Amino acid sequence: MKMRNLWRAVSLLFACVAVSTSLLGCSALGSNGSDANTISFWVRAADENFVRPLVTTYNASHKTQVKLTTIPDAQFVTKFGTAVAGGDSPDVVAIDLVYMPSFAAANEMTDITNMAHSLSFYDKLSPSHIRLSTYNDKLYALPFSAEGSVLLYNKKLFQQAGLDANKPPTNWSELETYSKKITALGNGVKGYYFSGRCAGCNAFTYLPYIWASGGDVLSDDGKTATITSSPAVKDALNFYKRLWDEGQIPAGAKVDDGSNGLNAFSTGKVGMVGSGAFSIGTLKKQHPDIDFGITYLPGENGSFSSFAGGDTIGIPRGSKHVNEASDFIKWALSEDVQINQFAKNGSIPVRTDLAENKYSKLDPRYVTTSQAMAKGRTPYSVHYNQLFNDTNGPWLAMLQKAIFDGQVDNAMKTGQDQFTKILNS
Repeated sequence: MKMRNLWRAVSLLFACVAVSTSLLGCSALGSNGSDANTISFWVRAADENFVRPLVTTYNASHKTQVKLTTIPDAQFVTKFGTAVAGGDSPDVVAIDLVYMPSFAAANEMTDITNMAHSLSFYDKLSPSHIRLSTYNDKLYALPFSAEGSVLLYNKKLFQQAGLDANKPPTNWSELETYSKKITALGNGVKGYYFSGRCAGCNAFTYLPYIWASGGDVLSDDGKTATITSSPAVKDALNFYKRLWDEGQIPAGAKVDDGSNGLNAFSTGKVGMVGSGAFSIGTLKKQHPDIDFGITYLPGENGSFSSFAGGDTIGIPRGSKHVNEASDFIKWALSEDVQINQFAKNGSIPVRTDLAENKYSKLDPRYVTTSQAMAKGRTPYSVHYNQLFNDTNGPWLAMLQKAIFDGQVDNAMKTGQDQFTKILNS
C-alpha cells in the first residue's frame, strides 16, 4: 500500500472509532483502500466507452460513489483471479458472460440468488446471461450488457443483383442463391464474408447456423462434445465450404483474424456478413453511405438463432460492500437506466420487456438484434476459452481444415477428440 493510502486508511479507522454512533456506516475499509461510500468496479477496456458515462450518471445522483477501473481485455481474467486470491477483490465486476461459469466454479464470485429472485423483472432478464451465471443451482451474476449476432446485408448490392432488398435470406438455400447473384456482379464484389482466422468471431456468427438447424457442438451441460453426433455440424461445415469453393468469399478472408470483418462490408463490395448489434452504430456513424439491412442468422431449412453475448455483472468473493454493490447492480437494471443509458446510446437492453422502446423504434434494426438475442444461445463451459477463443484451439482448427482444406469428416473427428480431451481435463 502506498504511504498516502496508508495514512488515509488510518485516518478513516480513527474516524470510525471516534464516531461510534455511525460505526456501521464506516465499518469496513473496502478493496483498493475504498471506504463504505465508495465501491470499486472493474470492467474490460473494451467496455469503457459505455460504462464510464453510466458510472458518471450514478455518481451524480447517489451518496455511494463508484470508482471505475478498466483492465486491458487480454489481462482481465488473470488480474481478476489474482485480486480475488490475494484478498483485494473489487466490489463489483463486469465479465464477458462466457467466462462466468469458470469464475463461479472457482469460487471467485458471491452467491446473489436471493437478491436476483427479488427483482420484479427477474423473468425478463436475458435467458443466456442467466444460464451462464448459474452454477450448482445458484446464481452468481446478472446481465449487464447485451449483444446478439445477426446477418448484415448490403441493400444496394441486393438491388443491383435483382434481389428484393426487403426480403433477406431465411434459409441456407436462399443465402447461397443470393450470394451467387451478388458475386456475379463482378468487379471484386463478393456475396459473403467471414473472418477465417478468428476463433471467437466464428463462435459468435457461425454457431447460430448450427443451432438454428437443430444441432450443437456441446451438450446442454457443457460437459460432452457432440460434434460427430450432430448432423447439423457437418451440414454447416459443408455450407461454408461451398461458399468458399465457389469463390463467393474474398480470398483474404482466409487469413483475417477478425480485424477486417466489418471493414470488408463497409467497402460496399460484400453482400452479407455475420456481425452484431454494435455494427449498427458503427456503420451509421462511420459509413453513412452504406445502405444496410439486418436480419437473423438462418437455419438450413428456416428458423433462426443468435449468439447471445455481452457481459454479466456480479459481486466478487471478498467484496467489502456487498449491499452497496447490490444497489448499484439493481440500479443498472432499472427501466430508466436500461432505456435512457443503454438504449439511448445504441446498446441493447438486457431486459426482454424493454426490447422495444422509444429509441429502438427510431431504428427497427435494433429491435431485430434484441429479438435475436432473446432467442439466442451461449455455450456453457468452464473451458470456453480453450475450446472456442484460443487461436490454436480445436474450434478454429476444425473450421479451417473443413472449409479451406476440404477435409470435413477428418476435421470433425479431430475436433471431437480435441474437445473431449479438453472437457475431460
